[in-house]
Amino acid sequence: MKILITGAAGFIGAALALKLLERGDTVHGIDNLNDYYDVALKEARLRRCQAYSNFSFTKLDIVDRAGMAGFFHEHRFDAVMHLAAQAGVRHSIEHPYAYIDANLVGFAHVLEGCRQGKAGHLVFASSSSVYGANTRLPFSEHDNVDHPVSLYAATKKANELMAHSYAHLYGLPCTGLRFFTVYGPWGRPDMALFKFTCGILEGRPIPVFNNGKMIRDFTYIDDIVDGVVHAIGHLPQPDDGWNGADPDPATSYAPYRIYNIGYHRPVELMQYVRVLEQCLGKKAALEMLPMQAGDVPATCADIADLSRDTGFVPATSIETGVARFVEWYKEYYRAV
Repeated sequence: MKILITGAAGFIGAALALKLLERGDTVHGIDNLNDYYDVALKEARLRRCQAYSNFSFTKLDIVDRAGMAGFFHEHRFDAVMHLAAQAGVRHSIEHPYAYIDANLVGFAHVLEGCRQGKAGHLVFASSSSVYGANTRLPFSEHDNVDHPVSLYAATKKANELMAHSYAHLYGLPCTGLRFFTVYGPWGRPDMALFKFTCGILEGRPIPVFNNGKMIRDFTYIDDIVDGVVHAIGHLPQPDDGWNGADPDPATSYAPYRIYNIGYHRPVELMQYVRVLEQCLGKKAALEMLPMQAGDVPATCADIADLSRDTGFVPATSIETGVARFVEWYKEYYRAV
């Protein structure tokens, strides 16, 4: 397959690219290489992909309408995996326009590119954040998600709605994946595991929000990539049983589908910290803090639909996943 990955220098994008390259796909990546976090880390991820002859890369910002239109005019793709976005719940509170530009305007350019370029399948990153004020666990794709608690979450919900309109109007097959707390080697420095590891090794207190009373469905990067690969190969089909009088948010009469993608075994944040302490051989100094604006106390993914439709089965425990991250972190930062 010929596959485009937007956000190819990102955590998930680069890991996915490597998996697809290893199985022989032709992969083209785009990324703007912005400085939201360490650009050198993004470039290091890219270098791993550039070792493959079936990989090509274009530095391009999805917000650039003319650039995106020209790019899709030149290329045709069997599938597009859209991962480029402005990430971060808390960052969205202080920098809202960055999210409007990248996550709404940029996504519109991706949709138009897929329509004009006749892409075979658009798979796009949504987020567990869309569940917002929902408290019923596990989170189900069939539940209503109309009460976001951050602008980031609202932009991801908007992406799902925008994609549905293109599936309806133009028959563009669209699959949205709601990612649940992804972690692992080559991860993002703004994520908890990265921050905790750095803080513990440097002897600084680590910030623990809601006084540690948090539950997360931490999902290892290899499991996420496996699920994405399954989703790319599974074209969404119109649901003949879809009922407009009782609409199911996860399915449609159009070629459109929403899936959760997580580990489905949530753990308490303090257990996560204890596992990290064991892997580092060092105790953490904890700075207990109240809940942050835009955050939620618990997440847990119902992955029954994705497992049924694609065979997705996450397999990496937090003990194994955190140990692999720590091994990578020590090796990477010794090298740089």
